[in-house]
Amino acid sequence: MGEQEERGDEQAQAAKASLVRLMQMGYPWQKAVTTARLHISRSTAYRWMQGVQSRGEAALLDERHGHSTKLREDRRQWLVATCRANPQMPSSEVQAALQEQFGITVSIGHLNRVRAQFGVGNHRGRAKKNSQHHLLHRKPSGKRVLAHCCWSPLPARQA
Repeated sequence: MGEQEERGDEQAQAAKASLVRLMQMGYPWQKAVTTARLHISRSTAYRWMQGVQSRGEAALLDERHGHSTKLREDRRQWLVATCRANPQMPSSEVQAALQEQFGITVSIGHLNRVRAQFGVGNHRGRAKKNSQHHLLHRKPSGKRVLAHCCWSPLPARQA
């Protein structure tokens, strides 16, 4: 991150803190937004105020820039290590563990995309429902054919 971007982040955080202070002093949210020179919705202003009340100034840090940054490097490393240690772990359990470990909620769809990207998905080796995959084997030529098993087709009807 460049110096200019850092300064922009610091200014943005200062503006958010100013907005929250103004709202805590009783300013209406529109006046606080205008004074802090921000362009945000009412719900965002109140969400920031609630965040500061529950988590302090750390709530004003901008940690989300879309799904990819929700899983920053430390969180991605944890995800990959966890899924490599337990490759069949369902994404719903990974989602719950991320919530517990880091306090973030990541959608199942995004988790599945990230797991696939790093090759730690839990879908490898699973046969689809009603498939005959388990009845297939490969010939030395590499061609897949149905395996011989204990059943055989009905005998042809004799006339």
